[in-house]
Amino acid sequence: MTIIEMIKAMVAQRASDIHLQVGAPPTIRIDGKLKVFSPRELGPKEIEKIVKVILTPEQWEMFEYQKEMDFAYTIPGVARFRCNLLRQRGEMGLVMRVISDAIPSFEALGLPRATMEHFGNKERGLVLVTGPTGSGKSTTLAALIDYINTNFPKHIISIEDPIEYLHKNKKSLVVQREVGLDTDSFQTGLKYSMRQDPDVILIGEMRDRETVEAAITAAQTGHLVFSTLHTLDSIRTINRIIDFFPLHEHQQIRILLAESLLGIISQRLMPRADGQGRALAHEMLLATPLIREYIKDEDKTPQIKEALMEDNVQGMHTFDQHLVELYSDGVISLEDAQDFATSPHEFKLLLTQMTGHRLSS
Repeated sequence: MTIIEMIKAMVAQRASDIHLQVGAPPTIRIDGKLKVFSPRELGPKEIEKIVKVILTPEQWEMFEYQKEMDFAYTIPGVARFRCNLLRQRGEMGLVMRVISDAIPSFEALGLPRATMEHFGNKERGLVLVTGPTGSGKSTTLAALIDYINTNFPKHIISIEDPIEYLHKNKKSLVVQREVGLDTDSFQTGLKYSMRQDPDVILIGEMRDRETVEAAITAAQTGHLVFSTLHTLDSIRTINRIIDFFPLHEHQQIRILLAESLLGIISQRLMPRADGQGRALAHEMLLATPLIREYIKDEDKTPQIKEALMEDNVQGMHTFDQHLVELYSDGVISLEDAQDFATSPHEFKLLLTQMTGHRLSS
């Protein structure tokens, strides 16, 4: 079996991630769980051969200098991969995240179309997609960009590390720039994108104060900005953004964020009750006048959770509310719902209120 044939076979088994390390058998992750693909352990020469097949000479030279790197790799007709190459105990290791060639629809992802279209139809503002690594943030952003690309004549610029989903021009003109290849950093790429006549800007991740500041400024100056953070819910996301800045700037940033924010989608992937893949559970915040007021006032920010729970007419809901909905629809199991709940106690109360189903303590 050639290297490419092996990777194809892994993808055919619905792998979301591929792990190749010296002294370990090839391992894949399916529905969130690791599984040995082949029992034979990989040796140093095999890993080097695999790496040299998928790297360009320039990338190999960069890896030898840096000892680790992110890059993207495509097998036409199979999948695109977000890859991380590393060294551990002097030997090479490779982790490949599988990215489908096709961009899923909002419905296929389990996202509410009305809310997602609400974000995509806006001319300006900031939309954040948050969650832990591997929670589908990049796929949600790709679906949003594809919606805009399909329906509006816009100039879309993305700055990614690395580029994951490839977008072909439809109604929009899409420019995708990769950190390390096309631009030095998110911060630099964002700075220069402002001179490239964009309507929509996608920033792969907000990692530092400068990028956050530039994203908020771009949203304030008439651009629609999308980005991600590794936070679990709306309140944590707001606090994380504020904490990027020194204490004496907190009030000013609260005001700027409240004025520019359109919404926050906080998401996690969970095992489906039928064992067939994973389901997306999410919290949805829309920047209503009340939410903006709560963001501006540090003492009122904790009240955002209450507003999310009560204002679901607008399409808002907490993560635990969505867990109750997913469980009631038979999508996820009760055990998983309780394990993933932000507050297991609150989940029990919500379940009783919304379905009449009472759980034993």
